Amino acid sequence: MKFIPITFLVFLFFSTAAKSQSAGSRYTWTEQELENANTAKNTPYLNDEEKKIVFYMNLARTDGTKFFNTFFQDFVNAYNIDMQRYNNYNDLKVNRKDKYYRGLQEDLAEIKGLPLFSPDETLTWIAQQHAKDMSKNNLAGHNSSDGRTPVDRISKYYAGRAMGENLAFGFSKGLANVCMLLLDKNVPDLGHRKTILGTRYNLSLVGVNIRQHPGYKYCAAIDFVSAPAAQ
Repeated sequence: MKFIPITFLVFLFFSTAAKSQSAGSRYTWTEQELENANTAKNTPYLNDEEKKIVFYMNLARTDGTKFFNTFFQDFVNAYNIDMQRYNNYNDLKVNRKDKYYRGLQEDLAEIKGLPLFSPDETLTWIAQQHAKDMSKNNLAGHNSSDGRTPVDRISKYYAGRAMGENLAFGFSKGLANVCMLLLDKNVPDLGHRKTILGTRYNLSLVGVNIRQHPGYKYCAAIDFVSAPAAQ
């Protein structure tokens, strides 16, 4: 049996605070860091795993090296054990020697104290509509079944803003979705990683939805927009 996790990205210019201490005290998260990153904790329109997507993206932006050596390692260890049940394990496993793993370690080493993402209800509704569409019509891409692009969907409500969309398939858990998007295996432009860790476009608001999918078990839609222009 084969398992095929896939992720997509389009970038367009226009207490769930579980502790991870697996790498020792050097990489221990403080209570304040965990609390600050948990910007979605009181958000009623997100479920627990959707809140964790925001939480873990924020932790990666808080301290990239610490995230890589704690939560990311916890994910890799559990994921590689789980993937051993598939006959294409060597293709699926996270290889700690390949360029994507090593590149992520290098990129996260440069990340410290970036602005954090905050959840947005309208943007979450937009993500939900696309995830529902993908689930209903067994789609796995950025264009809606009626042909609308992410720009069409997002700019209707956030005209004049920078925007982006990450899509991931195959994972129900927030940590798994974030880690696979950061790893960006077999995505040459590393677009997912750049969206989560970037600052160039001042992306600050996020909408998130995880939903069952007929082809890949689960899909996750994460939409981003920039902060409004200062008045």
